[in-house]
Amino acid sequence: MRITSTSCICPVLVCLCFVQRCYGAAHHGSIKVTRNQTKHIEGETEVHHRPKRGWVWNQFFVLEEHMGPDPQYVGKLHSNSDKGDGSVKYILTGEGAGTIFIIDDTTGDIHSTKSLDREQKTHYVLHAQAIDRRTNKPLEPESEFIIKVQDINDNAPKFTDGPYIVTVPEMSEMGTSVLQVTATDADDPTYGNSARVVYSILQGQPYFSVDPKTGVIRTALHNMDREAREHYSVVIQAKDMAGQVGGLSGSTTVNITLTDVNDNPPRFPQKHYQLYVPESAQVGSAVGKIKANDADTGSNADMKYTIINGDGSGVFSISTDKETREGILSLKKPLNYEKKKSYTLNIEGANTHLDFRFSHLGPFKDVTMLKVIVGDVDEPPLFTMPSYVMEVYENAKIGTPVGTVTAHDPDAANSLVRYFIDHNTEEDRYFTIDPNTGTIKTAKIFDREKTPWYNITVAASEIDNPGLVSHVPVGVRILDVNDNPPELARDYDVVVCENTKPGQVIQTIAATDKDNSANGARFHFSIDEGLSLNPNFTLRNNEDNTASILTRRRRYSRTTQDIYYLPILISDGGVPPLSSSSTLTIRVCACERDGRVRTCHAEAFLSSAGLSTGALIAILLCVVILLAIVVLFITLRRSKKEPLIISEEDVRENVVTYDDEGGGEEDTEAFDITALRNPSAAEELKYRRDVRPEVKPLSRHHPSSSLDSIDVQEFIKQRLAEADLDPSVPPYDSLQTYAYEGHRSEAGSISSLDSATTHSDQDYNYLGDWGPEFKKLAELYGEIEPERTT
Repeated sequence: MRITSTSCICPVLVCLCFVQRCYGAAHHGSIKVTRNQTKHIEGETEVHHRPKRGWVWNQFFVLEEHMGPDPQYVGKLHSNSDKGDGSVKYILTGEGAGTIFIIDDTTGDIHSTKSLDREQKTHYVLHAQAIDRRTNKPLEPESEFIIKVQDINDNAPKFTDGPYIVTVPEMSEMGTSVLQVTATDADDPTYGNSARVVYSILQGQPYFSVDPKTGVIRTALHNMDREAREHYSVVIQAKDMAGQVGGLSGSTTVNITLTDVNDNPPRFPQKHYQLYVPESAQVGSAVGKIKANDADTGSNADMKYTIINGDGSGVFSISTDKETREGILSLKKPLNYEKKKSYTLNIEGANTHLDFRFSHLGPFKDVTMLKVIVGDVDEPPLFTMPSYVMEVYENAKIGTPVGTVTAHDPDAANSLVRYFIDHNTEEDRYFTIDPNTGTIKTAKIFDREKTPWYNITVAASEIDNPGLVSHVPVGVRILDVNDNPPELARDYDVVVCENTKPGQVIQTIAATDKDNSANGARFHFSIDEGLSLNPNFTLRNNEDNTASILTRRRRYSRTTQDIYYLPILISDGGVPPLSSSSTLTIRVCACERDGRVRTCHAEAFLSSAGLSTGALIAILLCVVILLAIVVLFITLRRSKKEPLIISEEDVRENVVTYDDEGGGEEDTEAFDITALRNPSAAEELKYRRDVRPEVKPLSRHHPSSSLDSIDVQEFIKQRLAEADLDPSVPPYDSLQTYAYEGHRSEAGSISSLDSATTHSDQDYNYLGDWGPEFKKLAELYGEIEPERTT
């Protein structure tokens, strides 16, 4: 097969392509390969040769961006089997076959129907085959070939990162690198000069330059000053075809900003300044501002202001405002026009961040002179002291002088001053002030124990100018006088044990006084002398503002007296001394041996006998058992169903026996036993107390002479007669038994009756030494006489 192709290097060689195309058609014949041919040489035998391929392939080239009306011719396919009779059919497959590339199946001519762009696709891979048109059998195996898209200069250089923003320090050396720019060209860099780019500067000269090959931008001048010009706009061009005529170009903008360096020293606009400050300016307040100009920016313009000399360096101070870079002049001490009318200050402003590369441009500081003129102002009155402290005694009469405040007009006019109190609080209403002299007096009576201190505010104003007012705080301390008597510090619960020994401390008491220590810190305790000597307790002054209560007896008995009252007199050490009387309540309690209180209430005799808890439980258990026996007995009697009275018809006399011993010695409601014990002690014959009599007895009263001579037998007979004749007695016989002991014996009675009224000379104190078993007995027969006298 023979292949005829076209190849164009560039648009200027179109004519050469045409000549090549014509030459190839006429002289570039196909390479013929004999396919399956057998030569018969005379005298030789027939020889079979291997069939050889009938295709010879070269690369096809097609020019990009073809804009002609007709399809672009690419090349021609030809097989040696093609005799020109149309029996061979050419088939084209692969990339773009049938759409971009078409083939004449008879002649094998290939054409491009569309305009191609090498930047989108550089080549196409296709397959060609020759088949027999009649049998559709391949005459040659399928073969592959490539169609390359040939480049033309159709893409201009582009700056993909532009526009650019870059900075460079001012005062840089000439040739300092600023930025490198790079342009890209989409054309084929291996074919011609379509992608060969050179750089040039269109705008920005003579300040900057660009390297034509590398695109590096550099400074082109010495000492470019930011303060003269800060921003530059540089336009860089990139052109292909090595910058030749006809080449395509692209451009970009580079914005260059000069950054600041400290190459400018600060300068005050003036060498002399004048400032007016009124004398009423407050200490610590800002009275003026001053600023030195610096052409630099940022930290290169930071500066510090100082007062280097002058007569006002001790009165004024200066600081730097970091935001505005101004010097703030402040007042350190108050001004007084009458004393000094002007001040002179030398102020220096210096940079804080220096660049020693530019020290030859210095010095980086400047000095100016400031004259401060003090203005005269009508000032309010001035008090002689910043505050006052005064004293006055409590209970002082209304109108008592407390103290005096003084103020004067500091101006040359020396106007008169008027005083008054600001009645803003309740404390201010306790005082008055003389408007002319400033003397403060009391307006109410004070009580130090309620309010020991008062704070008031006194104001002073000029008579000629009442609007100018000054104030001063005044503290008034209320002094103490001895007007409160001492009293017990608290309510004391004093307890004395029954077994206490004489001289034992049972309580320590203290006192308080509302007055201060000068009038009430030292107290004296004593028993009220208005009463007789106390036989039970005494008081000991401890000389430390406390006192101790001591016992004077050996023993105390709750049964005899359970509470004692002790009057105490307390006096203070004030002038004049004051005293008060208080009464302590002392309770008598039963205590253990170690002094712990057991009980303070009166106990029953059973408890006084010293029965333990176990004994009480045993007694209670016996009572429960007896109750159970009684219930069982009643239950058994009911089960027999026997009535207690046999029958109502069985009427007979019954003797009812009362085995009742009465209520003991204290039972005075049952019978008068005194008459039986000693008939001579009976004053009169009494009625029966168990029933209300309806008739009078036989004898109501007896003379006293008959009472002395009456016999017991006669007395019993009289009682029997009264019982027989008394209609209120029960309707059956009653047996009343009277027992008479007879007259008193010489040894005396051993009964406990009337023992409370008898006295004995015997000393029973030794019973307390016999131990706890005789404790209660010792309490009963102890010293009773002192208790009764108390």
